Formats: sequence, C-alpha cells, structure tokens
Amino acid sequence: MPWCQGTPVKPGVRRRAFLIAYDDIVNFADFQRDEIGRPTSATYTGNHTLAEGVKWLEIDHLPDKAEAKSEVQGEYPSQTFKNTCTLVHPEVGPAATAAITPFLNTDVVVLIEDMYGRFRQYGSKNWPAKITPAQDLGQGAAGTSSTTLSIEASDEVSIPFYEGEIVTADGTINEGVKGE
Repeated sequence: MPWCQGTPVKPGVRRRAFLIAYDDIVNFADFQRDEIGRPTSATYTGNHTLAEGVKWLEIDHLPDKAEAKSEVQGEYPSQTFKNTCTLVHPEVGPAATAAITPFLNTDVVVLIEDMYGRFRQYGSKNWPAKITPAQDLGQGAAGTSSTTLSIEASDEVSIPFYEGEIVTADGTINEGVKGE
C-alpha cells in the first residue's frame, strides 16, 4: 500500500446515492476470486442484472453530513466487514416521510459515490443492506430538521467498488463500463 507523502486524499461522498430493492437484482456482479474463494480485488466485475423495467432510485442528501465507514466484525475464521453509512436528507415533509416508509423490513443494495467518482456498494448477494430511517423535526427556531438513513451491510470486502452500469429514470450512469 504505497502512498507518496503530500498526495492529497479527498474525504467524503458526493450528494446523490442510488438504491434498489435486493429482490430487484436478478443476478449480482461478483468479485474475481482465488483458488480457495477469497476476493482478489475490491471491485465487483460486471453489471448487476436488474428485473425487467426496474431502475435504481436516487436519493439526494447533504454530503457534509454523510459518513461512510467500515470495521471488522466477528471472530476468526469467519470475520467480515461491517460497512455502515449515514445519509442526511434535509426534508421531513410528506414526500420524504412516504419515501422512507418502504425501507422498513426491506433488504436493499445502496451505492454511494466517493469524491473521486467511484461508486461504493452496500449490500451483496450474500448480505443485503438494511436501512434504518429516522426523522427529526428540529428544536426551536434554530433547530435543524432532517431525515436520516442509517445503512448497514456485512461484506467480505470493506465497502466494495461497483463499476457496472447504474440504470436510473434519467439514463444510465457508467454506461459501457464492464468492470473488468
């Protein structure tokens, strides 16, 4: 893991996340693996195959309040990573409230974009992501209202990269990228 001192490292994530129900992915992209099944890279190879007519949903959030991190969980020889992300959306009105209701008891896959334009994935074919939504209407005249999405997923890689296509209502992101 070389690093040239003085090279800047950009922290944080960009303001849009993408979400899809776990059951709407017909076939998951996977890692290249060695002879005993361990991932040999941190990037999924290929595209997720979505159910017919399904598209990734977009969630705008406040990037200055977003937090994405990973830590090891479990015991040897069954350790995995616990990948977590907190996204804060500024609205608490009827649309935001209605939008978070389906997250209860629903397995999902979530993509966030880092400051280098690389997409990171929460949830996999083995361990779907869970979202815990919360709302805060603020306190007094100076309080801040928000809808918070706490995302958690176990994985064998620390917040893996996804280079495949992301088909949205506005078009396809990463079109033509094969994840090779």
